[in-house]
Amino acid sequence: MLSLAWGEIEVEGVGRVKDAALHPGGGGAWDWNTTGTRHSPGIQPADVEPLLAAGATSVVLSRGQQLVLQVMPETEAYLAERGVDVHIAETREAVRVYNLLADAGVRVAALLHSTC
Repeated sequence: MLSLAWGEIEVEGVGRVKDAALHPGGGGAWDWNTTGTRHSPGIQPADVEPLLAAGATSVVLSRGQQLVLQVMPETEAYLAERGVDVHIAETREAVRVYNLLADAGVRVAALLHSTC
């Protein structure tokens, strides 16, 4: 279960983080510096690789609460080539979709940006 406020995502079993990287069986803070992610060009294939390595069959990517964060076309192609179900949405909607999928037992992962 996730809850969201500006600048903070609370994840059951993880605690409060600014941005979250969640995968089947766990997750934690999403550190953009690990892959050099920026708002533009946005979420890149290297950001989603660990989610797939953890066994995700569905991935939720949030674009921030003001839709500033982009998703690279290469990332969408990378996921599609692997047969992964992808949901891209504003963060509040992304949290809603993630919770629905997780509650339904789907092997879901997510990258969630809590601000812009």
